[in-house]
Amino acid sequence: MNSNFGFGKTVELSFDDAIETVTAELEKEGFGVLSEIDVTAKMKAKLGKDMPPYRILGACNPGLAYQAIQAVDDIGLLLPCNVLVREDDAGKVHVDFMDPESVLSLVEKPGIAPLADEVKGKLQRVLAAL
Repeated sequence: MNSNFGFGKTVELSFDDAIETVTAELEKEGFGVLSEIDVTAKMKAKLGKDMPPYRILGACNPGLAYQAIQAVDDIGLLLPCNVLVREDDAGKVHVDFMDPESVLSLVEKPGIAPLADEVKGKLQRVLAAL
């Protein structure tokens, strides 16, 4: 997956192993997972619909997030960095990352572009490690 808003790849891991591995690799780059949304469970509970495993992880690097918040008070609307782990109908597992450069390009404030570049570099290292 490569688009104007994200990047990722198919991994040779089970869904649960992908969640565990991406979480561990994020930690190596200074990120913690603040939130975890089990979209599959929500769709089943709210709509009665079945779908393959689909989970959104809200990843945050506290130091970089603090710098961003100091630069732009309401930048929290664009945080945290979403990481999507999903299994397709064929059983393949995909890990995709929100592109912080794309999202933070909405902010026209000096100092944000270099932060976005730094975050993207860290996320690309996580992806490379998968």
